[in-house]
Amino acid sequence: MNSSRPLRLGLMGFGRTGRQLFDLSSASEDIEIVAIADIGRPDILLYLLRSEVEAPEQYYLEGNFVCGPRSRARLMSTDQPGEMPWDIFGVDLVIDATGVYRSAEVLRHHLQGGAPRVMLRSLPEDEIDRIVIPGINEDSISATDRLISAGSATTSALCLLLHTLAKEFVIECGSLTTVHAYTSDQALQDYAGGDYRRSRSAARNIIPNAHDAGRWLGHVLPAFAGKINTSTLNVPVQAGSLLDVTLVMEEPSVTAQAVNEVMRAGAAAQPERIGVVDDPIVSSDVLGSELSLLFDSQGTQRAGEHFIKTLSWYENRGHAKRMLEVARLYGNLGAVTEVA
Repeated sequence: MNSSRPLRLGLMGFGRTGRQLFDLSSASEDIEIVAIADIGRPDILLYLLRSEVEAPEQYYLEGNFVCGPRSRARLMSTDQPGEMPWDIFGVDLVIDATGVYRSAEVLRHHLQGGAPRVMLRSLPEDEIDRIVIPGINEDSISATDRLISAGSATTSALCLLLHTLAKEFVIECGSLTTVHAYTSDQALQDYAGGDYRRSRSAARNIIPNAHDAGRWLGHVLPAFAGKINTSTLNVPVQAGSLLDVTLVMEEPSVTAQAVNEVMRAGAAAQPERIGVVDDPIVSSDVLGSELSLLFDSQGTQRAGEHFIKTLSWYENRGHAKRMLEVARLYGNLGAVTEVA
């Protein structure tokens, strides 16, 4: 990237994550979103953006552009990666924020359209060049990376928790259940889909679901490969999620107080990503948080000699902010270097 100009991003999908990315980038001086691909009506896309931000009056339409304080993005009416001509916008990186396209084969369509690199908002379906979690493995990135992922909100929270605790304790194995807000691919009324449970109303039910974090964890934290089981409970809450993690510690002397102290040290070391809360908060209290992990000190419990249970909160805006961190990391590397 030319350091004399902002990092130029393209965005596919102007759903909740896409709108958060646009809002966050508009508040920065080093990033601008220059093109957005979405099939929604421009006036409705603007309406949704304004409904979610603290300063809605700063956003407006100007022809086919959605504009903010430091962003002026061309709206393109498509939802197909292969139809987007990223090269004409001179983008440095494209973020696929749809949550729909997760395979390397489909993501390469962005590259064919002129995107130097593509970042996936979620975990991939198959192997890509890199999964990057800021604060953990950003030193692993390479100028040859073209298909990348910033993980997911749940994956970032889990990795930061494990990474912080593993600095002081030996963790043998563990189990994660994320108590997660319902997602945009769930139906609000019972509707026949591809999965029995997820065909039931997200607004009326607690719905057990699988989660891919355990599958990809070893790519970010090799010491935990195959050691953490992961699952999800989607609950009738629109936003705000809870990370419920039970860990088996090698040493029988680990106390809840010791775990809390280590997490406080971790928060002090990475205050932009990790926080610790001592108040008895609930899910709505975390809305708008730009942290990836808000550790709940009241939720730490010891059971028997080796089990420690922890609770942590997170919200999608924190993940959006981490995605922009990853974009900056690659922007600082400069242009893509081809593999020899």
